[in-house]
Amino acid sequence: MKVAAIQMVSTGDLHDNLQVARSLLAQAADARAELAVLPEYFCLIGMKDSDKLGIQEPYGSGPIQAFVANAARDLGLWIVAGTLPLTASQPDHVFNSSLAYNPQGECVARYDKIHLFRFSNGTESYDESRVLERGSTPTVFTLPSKDGHSWSVGMSVCYDMRFAELYREYAKRGVDLLLAPSAFTHTTGEAHWEVLLRARAIENLSFVAAAAQGGVHPSGRRTWGQSLLIDPWGKVLAQQAQGPGVVLADLDYRQLQHCRAQLPALQHRVLA
Repeated sequence: MKVAAIQMVSTGDLHDNLQVARSLLAQAADARAELAVLPEYFCLIGMKDSDKLGIQEPYGSGPIQAFVANAARDLGLWIVAGTLPLTASQPDHVFNSSLAYNPQGECVARYDKIHLFRFSNGTESYDESRVLERGSTPTVFTLPSKDGHSWSVGMSVCYDMRFAELYREYAKRGVDLLLAPSAFTHTTGEAHWEVLLRARAIENLSFVAAAAQGGVHPSGRRTWGQSLLIDPWGKVLAQQAQGPGVVLADLDYRQLQHCRAQLPALQHRVLA
């Protein structure tokens, strides 16, 4: 199954971001990808965190969700919409939600980011809990591929990748492909991005697709980029350092089975 990780450098202009996303999705479809994964905050990285409140949508309706549904239908793609802000129960908060759409334009899965990023080094400071309401439910969907296999896909977002227990839960459910749309800061990405993603692939013997924001945004925020596709042995199959682009690789289900057969580590677990 060919997978595309879409890398963007989103701005505070929703319309422009959607135009860029559509162009990159079309490139993925032209390359015969079956699944395209957009990055976290593909629709908006504003001047401040609260800007996302202004474009929030109720789950199931709104221009951003309609955009993704139409793109999936028009291009014949499975699309995972990195994240977009969905209305939450707390006032002045939203869920940071990743939605999966099939090629008929139907939303088949929703994952609300569980772990909320907080970081301060004296120069940079982030606290997602000021605007985001955290989710609580690991989410898996099934993707019937043209290769004849039904892939089990586990959803996550960015900071989640530091919490191995989420991915172990997915491994217990038999997940084949882990998704990690992200907007990693340059500081933390330089130190930890690749090693964390390769670790998640290796320990769970799963493919990983990580679509990232990668560049300097109008707010001055700098994201790490390096969108990656990784195999179950921890090998990087394809990547792009910075800037908008489409990262493509063929994921081989037989390789997944081979890796799990020759090193049955998932069967050797002792602790829950």
